[in-house]
Amino acid sequence: MSVPVEGPVLVVGSGLLGASVGLALRRAGVAVWIDDVDPVCLDQALERGAGEPWDSTRDTPRLVVVAVPPASAGAVMAEAMRFPDATITDVTSVKGAPLASAIASGADPARLVGGHPMAGREKSGPGAARMELFDDRPWVVTPTAGTAQERVQEVVDLARTCGAVPFVMDPAEHDEAVALTSHAPQLISSLLAARLLDADAQAVAVSGQGLRDMTRIAGSDPQLWRAILSANAD
Repeated sequence: MSVPVEGPVLVVGSGLLGASVGLALRRAGVAVWIDDVDPVCLDQALERGAGEPWDSTRDTPRLVVVAVPPASAGAVMAEAMRFPDATITDVTSVKGAPLASAIASGADPARLVGGHPMAGREKSGPGAARMELFDDRPWVVTPTAGTAQERVQEVVDLARTCGAVPFVMDPAEHDEAVALTSHAPQLISSLLAARLLDADAQAVAVSGQGLRDMTRIAGSDPQLWRAILSANAD
């Protein structure tokens, strides 16, 4: 049975994943605050009902979910440690580098728990967010060597509350797994789609569903994928 995570939850980043986390938690009746450095993106997420706007006059969140690109995640997780009792997690596609960066920037390993919901869309931004995005999808939870067990349980409860199926893995094990099952398929899709740019128009016109299936994720945000692949280059 799903165990509702205890709020309030602060979601930092209001793109596809951040807004979807907010929508899924609010579906479950959890109090959600949402914040973003991009005011346009934030306003769209608020209009979608992903959460209430965060401001410094509110109480301290119990859980902080960092939903920003991998290159920024470490610094944002470390900065979130200003909330003295909060568990800090993230939803980035790479775990080793952001967690190491957070700890190097002063994050307390005991309160730091990596996370990666294995769900997404080829569309981006809060307009593409869905409250059911995580339903029945794997959500990998990657504690550090020093993470307190009760903090791990909070992120497991977060995943379940969002409708996902939690799996606990070592960060390095996670990164090796997604290189094969997520990052390589994205590269193959993008390479195949790129070949179509110079293909005969008639050949493309008679393509079947297989080509559409193979190239669907090539429409994903190239800047985000450049950051993901760079962070998991090994």
